[in-house]
Amino acid sequence: MTVKQILDQKGRDVVTVSPTMGTEEAVRFLGDNKIGAVVVTGDGGKIAGILSERDIVRAVGKKGADALTAPISAIMTSKVTTCGEDHTINQVMELMTNGRFRHLPVEKDGRLVGIISIGDVVRRRIEDVEREAEEIKAYIAG
Repeated sequence: MTVKQILDQKGRDVVTVSPTMGTEEAVRFLGDNKIGAVVVTGDGGKIAGILSERDIVRAVGKKGADALTAPISAIMTSKVTTCGEDHTINQVMELMTNGRFRHLPVEKDGRLVGIISIGDVVRRRIEDVEREAEEIKAYIAG
């Protein structure tokens, strides 16, 4: 299975925010949208960074409550790893494991076209394994 197939099933809607958004507002935004990370876009919709719950926890751990008054550009991850629609589940799992992150923006022709989470990837991988097991059982029984 590829990232394109995951996005075709789950949808391609991605919420984004501006790098000037305040951290406290971003915390509310993540909570209101029930998401663990948000893509930060700059001029022309280009990916400027990604803000995750982990980024916020690190900032609060380092600066205390003062971290909440900073713009998210001060605490976001600005070096963003992305994938393409042609990446396989195994390739994406490797990227996420090696990078130690749970959200991966998807780009096509330099444009943001979706985002996948580790939950999306694990769910699809489990479906693949279950389907393969059923095919093996059917083969053995037949």
